[in-house]
Amino acid sequence: MTLRPLSPTVWTSPQLSPDDMPALAASGIRRVVSNRPDGEEPGQPPAAVMESAARDVGLAFAWIPVSGLPGPDQVAAVAALLADDTPTAMFCRSGMRSAAAWAMAKRLQGADADGLREAAAAAGYDLGRVPL
Repeated sequence: MTLRPLSPTVWTSPQLSPDDMPALAASGIRRVVSNRPDGEEPGQPPAAVMESAARDVGLAFAWIPVSGLPGPDQVAAVAALLADDTPTAMFCRSGMRSAAAWAMAKRLQGADADGLREAAAAAGYDLGRVPL
């Protein structure tokens, strides 16, 4: 498990596993967001399995699958989740779609585009081509 900080309350990661959920809960994470569509690649745990593992250790779980760039509905859903500053881990295959969804959601809430790109770059994500 590799958590990369985007903000004081949001981290992103490549694919998480059900076995990662206890460590996430122990670290202070309280919500997990999967941005990975089911069936994207063989061997990937489905969202229902991830949700069950998260809930078993007291974590909230949201499934907001993204293919390519997040669309308006996905951005709005992420923005609504992140509005309460609950410590959140977001994941997809590499973490890039989650970082883009986070940045687009924060931009929708009025955050500065350059600051969002800088925060993502510090976490290892290049959002230069993401429309913020």
